[in-house]
Amino acid sequence: MRTVIFRTSAPYLTSLMVLFSVFVLLRGHNEPGGGFIGGLIAASAFAIYGIACGVSPVRRALYFHPMALSGFGLFLAALSGFASLFFGVPFLTGLWTSPEILGVTVDLSTVLFFDIGVYFVVVGSVTSIALALEERERV
Repeated sequence: MRTVIFRTSAPYLTSLMVLFSVFVLLRGHNEPGGGFIGGLIAASAFAIYGIACGVSPVRRALYFHPMALSGFGLFLAALSGFASLFFGVPFLTGLWTSPEILGVTVDLSTVLFFDIGVYFVVVGSVTSIALALEERERV
């Protein structure tokens, strides 16, 4: 399905979907959303882009190999869990801090970093599967 309309609109749709996936990721624990569903939305965006334009443009757009993104996400999620051990609380206990950056108070937590890790794991693994299936189909 490589129509002119689909090939023309796919990059814009992909950009919009990735932006929405980051929105869903960041609103995570306060409202419905989080790393898993945000990662699925982003992976779906890359799959649509791959169907429209091919695997090679998707790999260039990702810049890193999808499995490297998964590995980084797993590392980040585990690191957020180990942070709680330094404060003498059980593994994966949420910790919060509110640093002031450029005069604005920013609320940060290990829960947010865990969600970002899950996001990268889902984006990397599902995109890797989708690209492998797309490459196999084109041969």
